[in-house]
Amino acid sequence: MKIQIKKLVPLALALAALMLNLSVIQPAQAQSFLPTGSMNTNRVSHTATLLANGKVLVAAGYNQTIGYLSGAELYDPTTGSWTTTGSLKTILIGHTATLLPNGKVLVAGGTADGGNHYLSSAELYDPTTGNWTFTGAMKTNHYLHTATLLSNGMVLIAGSFSVPGDSAELYNPATGKWTATGALNTRRYAHTATLLQSGKVLVAGGVGGLRTAELYDPAAGTWAETGAMTTNREHHTATLLPNGKVLVAGGDNGNTGGFLSSAELFDLATETWAETGAMISDRFLLTAALLPNGKVLVAGGISGSYPYTYLSSAELFDPATEKWSETGALNTTRARHTSTLLPNGQVLVAGGRRLQLRRPFQRGAI
Repeated sequence: MKIQIKKLVPLALALAALMLNLSVIQPAQAQSFLPTGSMNTNRVSHTATLLANGKVLVAAGYNQTIGYLSGAELYDPTTGSWTTTGSLKTILIGHTATLLPNGKVLVAGGTADGGNHYLSSAELYDPTTGNWTFTGAMKTNHYLHTATLLSNGMVLIAGSFSVPGDSAELYNPATGKWTATGALNTRRYAHTATLLQSGKVLVAGGVGGLRTAELYDPAAGTWAETGAMTTNREHHTATLLPNGKVLVAGGDNGNTGGFLSSAELFDLATETWAETGAMISDRFLLTAALLPNGKVLVAGGISGSYPYTYLSSAELFDPATEKWSETGALNTTRARHTSTLLPNGQVLVAGGRRLQLRRPFQRGAI
């Protein structure tokens, strides 16, 4: 299946002068978000990675005044404060960040100029030194791809906005090298990738109005098509539930431009999808976090039709009832933010922005 790739809208066109602080929610109470220390640099389209020491590493992204960022900073949950750490070698957005078994963080791919050039470079962050170093470069460029830590300790990179867009490769932390693995059956980007309890990886949806899904088998290094979702989705969320099913929520339909409130569950045993309870609000560019109690917290995003509504609301999905309920709202509206579950059970929501999207909305223009 071919996907028509459309031109990115430069990020400079998507700026609104709203500088966002940070919020933390306590899942046990799930009543309100509380402000915490603000980052040293306002940023969107960044990554957030929980480190082995309990701190959160935020890396790169975009800033309204500075432009594309290489800076990184650390959030300390014990003090609620941020400190700057070593900067990446490359300015980035649209990259991925993966915590490796050795405690280092692998950042891979992305773009340094909003979509004119895509990157094959990769870097490692060492929490013991606070420094970044280049590691082996990928075989091809990847942007708006996914990165998944496999059970064998290797990292699977899949898909890309850039051509060919169906490529996949594996990073070996022991050697710092990449090797090609089986190609996806469908070109896709802005999709989701979820490590299943079986060790396989479920890839679903993507820009172009995709509802198809595929399973990657690390033992064979191949992809196999699996049941298709009930709805086309892109820029959605995917969360592995304690019962082994995968909850997919929200996103954009990709064909009509409609943002989605619907959600569905993937069951590996039958390789089928089934609709579950719909969210209270349609949400695009939302985040999702699995809470210690097994519920899923989704927060923020944008909703409605042009000129769109920017959301501060949050909702909880209960797998026992398959229903959503409202919970405490964010202190400000957010989109393209991050949500990170902390060791203390709180969820850190960081960064984001209000977007000014062109009408009509353009796929990949994020």
